[in-house]
Amino acid sequence: MARHCLCLDLVDDADSIARYRAWHAPGATPPAIIRSIRAADITLMEIYQVADRLVMIMETGPAFSPEAKAAADAADPDVRAWEALMDQFQKPLPCARPGGKWTPAELIFDLSRHRSG
Repeated sequence: MARHCLCLDLVDDADSIARYRAWHAPGATPPAIIRSIRAADITLMEIYQVADRLVMIMETGPAFSPEAKAAADAADPDVRAWEALMDQFQKPLPCARPGGKWTPAELIFDLSRHRSG
């Protein structure tokens, strides 16, 4: 199992942020999106918010491939429609790769790598 941490900003507008949060409430995200996430062998996905910053934690199984997920998403009209909808709320970090949205964060501290004190 691998863990991924990704970051993204939201448009800094209270109404827009509220609408984005509403789309992510249990039962509000379209079932096709949930299916596409699970089909990619993403076993856990959590999104945390502070102000206009989002942090996504994902755990993935051995079959997960970012390239395969991107290709499947590009071929799925439901995912493309979801991404177009989310685009109105999201804005990439200034350091995002061109055309990218979610930016990987680098792990710089892991308690399990430190000896007991």
